[in-house]
Amino acid sequence: MLAGILISAAAMTAIVAVRYVLSSGGFAWATSRVRPGLYRGLEPQIRKEIGWSLASAAIYGIPAGVVAWGWQEHGWTRIYTDWSAFPLWYLPLSVLAYLAAHDTWFYWTHRLMHRPKPFRIAHAVHHASRPPTAWAAMSFHPWEAVTGAVVIPALVFVVPIHVAMLGLVLTIMTVMGVTNHMGWEMFPRWLVHSRLGEWLITASHHQRHHDLYKCNYGLYFRVWDKLCGTDRGLARP
Repeated sequence: MLAGILISAAAMTAIVAVRYVLSSGGFAWATSRVRPGLYRGLEPQIRKEIGWSLASAAIYGIPAGVVAWGWQEHGWTRIYTDWSAFPLWYLPLSVLAYLAAHDTWFYWTHRLMHRPKPFRIAHAVHHASRPPTAWAAMSFHPWEAVTGAVVIPALVFVVPIHVAMLGLVLTIMTVMGVTNHMGWEMFPRWLVHSRLGEWLITASHHQRHHDLYKCNYGLYFRVWDKLCGTDRGLARP
């Protein structure tokens, strides 16, 4: 049993690390084409971002590996593979439920990380990226990485989700995590400044957080920022 858990944890750690390298590397390459010179002179910072991120990959990979093992070997989770197990309308609803729950957890833990002591101990690592780059998406102190690593593994024990929809959630999480930090707006202006864009977080919104610190704490949606009066609008990355 222990060997199976260790193999699964190691495999998931490798998958998270490779996913990080490919996604952050891909968007860093895109940045070099779309915004030439944007990361010029940031090579020492980027090396630190990569180092912290690869450490975070293990912290994310271990609980994910344990959960994956439990699902495959014992059916511990609410992950399902039969498309007919739930109505088709439930598929997008489950994705939205996961994103909303993750966003809520992230907002409040992120605000907590900006309290003086947690910031000094942990969150300062992430904000050492000035300005953040595409490589900074997982650049966390281990204590902060733990708070992010437990959310999705915990949700799969509570909220049913098709394995393909879970893959979509993880894809959205990865893309948003990288693009929100890369220093320029990937999404078109018509979307960012639309009624829908008023409720979505993109690079323009998250850059404001890195500029001002005490605002724009959300991950996917601006709902909690608007409800709690911490939304300070958009920067111009």
